[in-house]
Amino acid sequence: MHSTTAGERSPLMLKQSSFGDDMASSRRPSSTLSSLLRVPRLIWDFTESNFFTFVVPNTAFGLLGGLTGLPLTSGHATALSVLQRLPLIVAFNWYSVLIFDLANQRGPESVAEDHANKPWRPIPAGKVTPEQTRKSMLVAIPAVLAMNYVLDVWKEGVFILILTWLYNDLRGGDELLRDPIIAMAYGLFNTASLKIAISGDTEAVITDEGYAWASIISAVILTTMQVQDLKDQAGDRGRGRATVPLFFGDRASRLSIAVTAAHAVRGAGDRWRPTDKNTENGFSGLEVLVSVDHLSVLPAAGR
Repeated sequence: MHSTTAGERSPLMLKQSSFGDDMASSRRPSSTLSSLLRVPRLIWDFTESNFFTFVVPNTAFGLLGGLTGLPLTSGHATALSVLQRLPLIVAFNWYSVLIFDLANQRGPESVAEDHANKPWRPIPAGKVTPEQTRKSMLVAIPAVLAMNYVLDVWKEGVFILILTWLYNDLRGGDELLRDPIIAMAYGLFNTASLKIAISGDTEAVITDEGYAWASIISAVILTTMQVQDLKDQAGDRGRGRATVPLFFGDRASRLSIAVTAAHAVRGAGDRWRPTDKNTENGFSGLEVLVSVDHLSVLPAAGR
């Protein structure tokens, strides 16, 4: 019987080795495809909490503001051109919120809190690690800057990234600065969304009235965001957060919400009472944008 010498490999061994290599190489493309298919689900899991409190109302502001025309914008952007830009408005708001949520959910304290309260999020669920999340931001942030430049909202985009850094990395979200940061973010998201909506007309710009309306909504956000802190005072106290109810007291917080909300509704109604000159494209500023005001004062889900 013929025996193989040391260092030699039998034909059977060579065949088995070749078969194993083929199987490994066939699994690699499948594994890559599977990883790519996981990305949309991961994006949704990261942003789900803020989708209906940031992406939807800010998209609505841009879309409805663009359809309203005067007095919020000048130029002659048609309803069709505004509607055609709806996917771009959604994309801008969604990828900007994604950057915020990646930064917000990767910190050790955030991960520990999510393990207890939101275990379905990607990091506590074990779908990704904080380090992988950090590395993904190294790719995502330059991509977002490039897309904002193409959409001509790079100024607003840069300030949104600065606010994201202040809120998360510098822990402004745990201080009294939290509500002002969120209010300013709403203003930037709203004005950028409106810019994208009317970008089909190269001469169209946001008017002073348009910026004033975005500022009014931000003011409402600033004075009513504390409503979501009323129900979680025990948890905020345990983490050492400085919120309005804890700093000024529960009674003072509730009273300020009632007073400022009433004045905001009355002030907005007086400012945008429908007139003939406020109507274009069949929409009036009051009829279209009151709904956006209602959506925008929903509390954001960020920490």
